[in-house]
Amino acid sequence: MTNKLAAKLKDYDERGVRRVKLGLADLDGVIRGKYISLEKFASVMEKGGGFCDCVFGWDVNDQLYDNATFTGWHTGFPDAAFRLLSETERWLEDEGVPYFIGEFVGADDADNHPLCPRSALRRVLRIARELDIDVRMGLEYEFFVFDETSHTLHEKDFRNLTPLTPGNFGYSMLRASSQADLFNGLMDYCAALGCPVESMHCETGPGVWEAALEATDAIAAADQASLFKTFSKVYFARRQRVATFMAKWSMDYAGQSGHCHFSFLDPQRDNLFYDEQAEHCISRTQRQAIAGVVRYLPELIALIAPTVNSYTRLVKGAWAPTASTWGIENRTVALRVIGGSASSQRLECRAPGADANPYLVAAAVIGAALVGIRNDLEPDASVRGNAYDLQDDLPAQQQFATNLRDAAARLAGSGVARELFGEVFVDHFVASRIWEAREHERTVNDWQLRRYFEII
Repeated sequence: MTNKLAAKLKDYDERGVRRVKLGLADLDGVIRGKYISLEKFASVMEKGGGFCDCVFGWDVNDQLYDNATFTGWHTGFPDAAFRLLSETERWLEDEGVPYFIGEFVGADDADNHPLCPRSALRRVLRIARELDIDVRMGLEYEFFVFDETSHTLHEKDFRNLTPLTPGNFGYSMLRASSQADLFNGLMDYCAALGCPVESMHCETGPGVWEAALEATDAIAAADQASLFKTFSKVYFARRQRVATFMAKWSMDYAGQSGHCHFSFLDPQRDNLFYDEQAEHCISRTQRQAIAGVVRYLPELIALIAPTVNSYTRLVKGAWAPTASTWGIENRTVALRVIGGSASSQRLECRAPGADANPYLVAAAVIGAALVGIRNDLEPDASVRGNAYDLQDDLPAQQQFATNLRDAAARLAGSGVARELFGEVFVDHFVASRIWEAREHERTVNDWQLRRYFEII
């Protein structure tokens, strides 16, 4: 046992800590985890641990895929090796236990598991390091809060739900102030969890909030986003309320975004996207990054729009992009250039929804940008005005798929995706999305009943 681990265990003992909580993100971004004793914690920290790899073989409803080859009944669902990351330690004040992020590891490559989302991001960041690039990133989320519980959701069959507050009230001081205990409480809760929120406000819609997480290095930013999505739900559940990060829970309101802001830094931590002498201060490196994202985002869209529901958000006039376009301070495009100074010059990818796995969002967007830099790509002209008006005139390869099945097919045929993430990851992720589409297609929904029940 190392001196550092021994000191940690001694500290826990003196504080009366008897167990540790750990969590690992699956393909859908769902954190799967458990409590372990301090004895088990010491063993895992020294030797690593094992977690049933069914977490890569089932969907968000714990239903096993029937079309995946990596794991299944045919493999017997063996354990996947994982390690706990000592630098990710958090303290869960309301539970009185420390929390650690785990990462799956591969048999042949101790740093990468072929299906681990965190490993996928690490693969991309290796490319960044080869180019002497550090990545700074921050994510922001819109989410709806309801005056419901998990039980009432199911009792109501997810219909006629009561929002936390009525009306639209975007940026409302009235709503934020009247709910100040919840707002301040969530921000304090996130800060204690090591997921500091830079800003939080009411968005337009009943009970909808938006939280911008503080920017940091890419892997830490994805960790923070993953924890924020799960533990903000915990925060509200403890207060007899429910938060949802669905891309769109009602066709009456705009969708819920998970925008990704990022910039590239050189080894001296200077912003590679900023050139004071260039138009709009857009450096050559930023132009190359723009070109990469715009070119490859349609191929990678399944990674950042991973559910059937995702595509109800990517429609005209819904504050979400419908094609791979870019513009300067333009919120109708997929990639928005935000300028101003050496510290603020960055890109905002507006395609991801709140439902996306933050590790895969970061991996896809950063990966595409890095390919643009490596291949010295040059973007087409920026969009001025309403990008929705241009959609019908854009080439097919620039438009996003309109459903998950088509998006999965484009990912399957993407050479860039296979280069960035590996054959095993792409094949398995595509199979998981085809499964998700099939599950939807074999379900009779309310729309079908209302439309066909009587008249057809």
